[in-house]
Amino acid sequence: MKRGGARKGAAGDCHRQSGRDRLTLDFRAWQGWLCAAVKETGFSITRADNKIWLTLLMAAVSGILHWYHITTLFENNSRFSHLSTLEREMVFRTEMGLYYSYFKTIVEAPSFSKGLWMIMNDKITEYPLVINTLKRFNLYPEVVLAFWYRMYTGMMNVIDISTKSCWIVNRGEGVSPVESCEGLGDPASFYVAIIFLLNGLLVSVFFIYGTYLSGSRFGGLLTVACYFFNHGESTRVMWTPPLRESFSYPFFVVQMLLLTYILRTPKLTRRSLIALSVVNVLFMLPWQFAQFVLLTQMASVFGIYIFGFIDSSKLQMILYAHMASLGVCFILMFGNAMLLTSFYAASLVVSWGILELGPKYLKKGRKDIPLWAVKGFAWVFGTIVLKWLMCQILGIADDAHISNLLKAKLTGYKDFDTSMYTCAVEFDFMEKETPVRYMKTLLLPVVLVIFLVISQKTYQHVLANIYNEEYTERQEDHFIRGELVYHMLQLVIFAVLAILIMRLKLFLTPHMCIMASLVCSKQLFGWVFSKIQPGTLVVAILAMMAFEGMANVQKEWSIVGEFSNLPQEELLTWIKTNTKEDAVFAGAMPTMASVKLSTLRRIVNHPHYEDAGLRARTKIVYSVYSRKPAKEVKRDLLKLGINYYILEDSWCLRRTKPGCSMPEIWDIEDPINAGNVPLCKLLSQDSRPFFRTVFNNNIFKVLEVSREW
Repeated sequence: MKRGGARKGAAGDCHRQSGRDRLTLDFRAWQGWLCAAVKETGFSITRADNKIWLTLLMAAVSGILHWYHITTLFENNSRFSHLSTLEREMVFRTEMGLYYSYFKTIVEAPSFSKGLWMIMNDKITEYPLVINTLKRFNLYPEVVLAFWYRMYTGMMNVIDISTKSCWIVNRGEGVSPVESCEGLGDPASFYVAIIFLLNGLLVSVFFIYGTYLSGSRFGGLLTVACYFFNHGESTRVMWTPPLRESFSYPFFVVQMLLLTYILRTPKLTRRSLIALSVVNVLFMLPWQFAQFVLLTQMASVFGIYIFGFIDSSKLQMILYAHMASLGVCFILMFGNAMLLTSFYAASLVVSWGILELGPKYLKKGRKDIPLWAVKGFAWVFGTIVLKWLMCQILGIADDAHISNLLKAKLTGYKDFDTSMYTCAVEFDFMEKETPVRYMKTLLLPVVLVIFLVISQKTYQHVLANIYNEEYTERQEDHFIRGELVYHMLQLVIFAVLAILIMRLKLFLTPHMCIMASLVCSKQLFGWVFSKIQPGTLVVAILAMMAFEGMANVQKEWSIVGEFSNLPQEELLTWIKTNTKEDAVFAGAMPTMASVKLSTLRRIVNHPHYEDAGLRARTKIVYSVYSRKPAKEVKRDLLKLGINYYILEDSWCLRRTKPGCSMPEIWDIEDPINAGNVPLCKLLSQDSRPFFRTVFNNNIFKVLEVSREW
């Protein structure tokens, strides 16, 4: 596939194919329509051998391979197909269980509309509050999947086709047998099957993305190979399917592909802008963090604007597309104020303001300061100030912990909430081994070479613009490619984020894989291809990558286990059997998600830590792990209406690194009691007189909160 000068010939090829003979008339006419449609996306067919079909076939094969890969890894790790319903729910630990519980609610409700009403008027998740969880937790994926599941099982019942098969699994001596069901009729199996299908399609998009960006199918092949070779650094969908990123990230890749097309094409169409808005919505609705990712994208796009790689009219159209999608999400999220007070929303308004007012005001009195520096400073300063003003006006502090987290990373600042994040491994700085692993698969060296080439050409072009030279017009390798500079800037931002927060490798590694496709770009390496065929170069690179890459793949495949958590199973079974349906529980956030999912008992805290009010009540719940007096802690717990507290010794003793045990975290908030014995340790030994132990195994203790003093 090529673009630009090949378009005219491509149209002729499509036309000639449509009239060869009567037998193939219908097929050729349809193929002509496809050629015209493909041309509009920036691709074109240069011969009559249907290269488009080969590209789509290779993309489909890539997607199928990834679907099979992650499905097998998930099954190997947990033996999910042989677990009971309760065990499958326990596999969805921490926030995964919280998200899945709403899918379960809609599926088990008398009707879809009743289930939707139940999650929009939830009385269980944050007792005694009644909350709209669809507004708070980005649950549109669960709503859609529950609707599909009810439609699927309903249709199968009508035509009398069985959707699942069940059998008894013997779990060994001392453990009771369980019933296990397999098939799409099982809710948990249906749920993860759709997630894995979506993430299989993700790699199909990667192939198309790499092909389009580099102008060669070898580029698409290199992108997919790099993704597989660095799979453990790219995704965790095979271990944690229900997380928001599993639903959201595939749409971000499609969104970046659309943006690449918009930046590359000289003439914008309304269709492409509408598509960008739609995919933006699909990216933002499932994941609250999406707004921060889109902020980095706007920073990158504004960067290529101030350096002259796109004009103001194109940036303005992109801004309008983003604003439209933000407005739609605000409505669909029932007026979620975090969207309006986000840095992302502020950046859109400030960017628009600079475009409208910049020509009139920014040029005045700047003396020797370059205009790009003035615009860049105005964008950063304006975004921060506008974000702060909106938060003050609307009284929103839900995302204040994000700013504090960055502050903690850069300055060593500490408080209770930031310590809860920074003490978690996934929110720590990037591991030192990660760049080494990138080096071993040759991903980092390849991307560095590409980055340096783009940087050099960008620098020369910017200098030429600054000094009003006709540099670019005099070069044989004409380089004014805004989409390449965008990818370079986006890579830099993703690298900084991944270094600060290890979990954000999710964005860095796949973007490096996409950038690796540019090895095949004639725009960048045409001088190399005059001496060596692109295919030969790619095969050589893949052969060197495969030494470590295939070892990484085999290492993933060697992970074999079988899920079992008997202590938690005992706990959940005891709760369902021995407590009232309206009993109220509190405890560690991951455990609360399981209690809510598997027992439907009311809880006062949960793992979704993105709400200021929830963070405040979680701090009260976690005071059991502080050094405060038992009487004071009990008084605060009773104010929340708690009947039972689930105490876990591991939370009292666990210390991921110095300063990261729960008592040490509490010492930051409560220095007055810093020298006392942790309350959790005292309660573990004897819970009286303020609590009463009603259940106990080697992991969990259930303490009844006495109403008597």
